[in-house]
Amino acid sequence: VQLQASGGGLVQAGGSLRLSCAASGRTFSSYAMGWFRQAPGKEREFVSGISWRGGRTYYADSVKGRFTSSRDNAKNTVSLQMNSLKPEDTAVYYCAAAARSATTTSRDYDYWGQGTQVTVSS
Repeated sequence: VQLQASGGGLVQAGGSLRLSCAASGRTFSSYAMGWFRQAPGKEREFVSGISWRGGRTYYADSVKGRFTSSRDNAKNTVSLQMNSLKPEDTAVYYCAAAARSATTTSRDYDYWGQGTQVTVSS
């Protein structure tokens, strides 16, 4: 599975962005998907996960209620809608695919996209 993340950019605090992750490969629908982010000088952290059918979603406490994950298996895409953005959301965001389940641990993911920069100004 090859992953291509897009949709990042510069936004003011309180604004919104929608990240997308396009996947190649006919087996996309069998993978759970996750979003992680990494800010400068910090470790990569879990943001959100979604099950292979999209029926279950998971969020880090820091984004719960503001971010929403969704997927369209017919289009091989997964999205992360980010609302009420805060400066602390500034990071490079990565999408990742897991053959098992959408865990919060990056090492459980098998494939990674290249990342897209999100910058939130105060």
